[in-house]
Amino acid sequence: MTDSPSDGALDYDVVVIGGGINGAGVARDAAGRGLRVLLCEQDDLARYTSSSSTKLIHGGLRYLEHYDFKLVRHALLEREVLLRSAPHIIWPLRFILPHHRDLRPKWLIRLGLFLYDHIGGRKLLPKSWSVDLKKHVSGEALKDDFTAGFEYSDCWVQDSRLVVLNARDAADKGADILLQTTCTDLTAADDHWLVEIRDNNTETVRTVKSRSVVNAAGPWVEAVQNLQERNKVEHGVRLVKGSHIVVNKLFDHEYTYIFQNADNRVLFAVPYEHNYTLLGTTDIEVTGDPASVETEQREIDYICDAVSQYFKKPVNADDVVWSYTGVRPLFDDAAANASKVTRDYVIHLSESGPPLASIFGGKITTFRKLSEEVVDMILPRMPETGNARGAWTASATLPGGDIPNADYDAFVKTKQHQYPWLPEALLADYTRNYGTTIDTLLDGASSVADLGVHFGGELYEAEVRHLMHNEWARCADDILWRRTRKGLHLPAETSSKLDAWMQTALASVA
Repeated sequence: MTDSPSDGALDYDVVVIGGGINGAGVARDAAGRGLRVLLCEQDDLARYTSSSSTKLIHGGLRYLEHYDFKLVRHALLEREVLLRSAPHIIWPLRFILPHHRDLRPKWLIRLGLFLYDHIGGRKLLPKSWSVDLKKHVSGEALKDDFTAGFEYSDCWVQDSRLVVLNARDAADKGADILLQTTCTDLTAADDHWLVEIRDNNTETVRTVKSRSVVNAAGPWVEAVQNLQERNKVEHGVRLVKGSHIVVNKLFDHEYTYIFQNADNRVLFAVPYEHNYTLLGTTDIEVTGDPASVETEQREIDYICDAVSQYFKKPVNADDVVWSYTGVRPLFDDAAANASKVTRDYVIHLSESGPPLASIFGGKITTFRKLSEEVVDMILPRMPETGNARGAWTASATLPGGDIPNADYDAFVKTKQHQYPWLPEALLADYTRNYGTTIDTLLDGASSVADLGVHFGGELYEAEVRHLMHNEWARCADDILWRRTRKGLHLPAETSSKLDAWMQTALASVA
């Protein structure tokens, strides 16, 4: 793995600032076109917004009420593109929308679902239909008042892994990926940028030259813009916090619920990590440091109260086993209500000088299309890159996603035969997280003993080393909460033990 640019390679076609889903997606797209790419991230990949989503690849059914048809159509089209590209970390979900008599009428929901089925070119996923909750398995956990509902399709995504796999693909195509690296200054020359970057561990500062810069800093997009005075935008970023809570499993089926709320928002109840249910989300304006936001008690109470309107068994704050929060860097369209701010993206390209593209807003579902548009926008301003390849990601797979016919179940069966010694739960974990790269992780192993140190649960040394060597993991949190979600399944003291082991391992190869 390349942790720093090779000697003399100080010039780039594109410097991407920010290692969230948009930054990683742009780096991948640009590197795949043959451009010289550097991505710098001040912390870890997916450290903030991109690991704090509801983890859905979806069109956004509720956006239809805001007449955001373009956003919904684009997201639905991308839903199937992404499903094909990474069937190990993205898979279909069926959603249950109970009808609430005091809120939206049935005819309006039917109309919305009809549009949802048809405006996005649905091919892989089944259509929506009505359900009798008195007979459907999903009705068992709901209050008796809810007798009718609707069923439709969207997809699940392991969000932080999606980011890492984009960065991995970018690196495989020649990009330099620098984590713990902050962009501290931007200076425009006649035909290039001077980009000052600082290694946060060593405090080393250096300057690289690049023909273009892509500002994908998410909640820090304005801070990066303020490093230079040349480019201003009419609107800025609007920071909106979304929090989620995780509780012990509330129901024994694989359906996900989408609940209407009296404030015109919706909340999701998603089967999560086998033994849990994920509930969220909220919409709260943020004015302080995006890095310091936390889930507030009022958000926990809001989520508990809202879902308790539907479930027979009330959800209380005491039931929460984990919570997380992230800040959405939405484009400020001057909407009065945070929940009505557009989730669509806006790309601002500098009018003169070397190109600087700044990304505002966006959804994890539309990151690939956004990335493609960004590179398409900056290429004409860089005549030296005239031999660059055209757009390519629409039909490409992500690392581990090259599963024959995108048939995940058949793939698992082949791996059961290939690794008969691997316990069923561990095989399921590895195939879901790593897809076809399971063979790299298990290279040389023929028994569980060959996986090395057992840190607890389903975490073994072989996986830790794989993540350190191939996915830039440098501390326990990188592994327990972003590369995987094993932190939910292991005792709290595992983190310090894992950290100590990783630091020793890193020191031995330094």
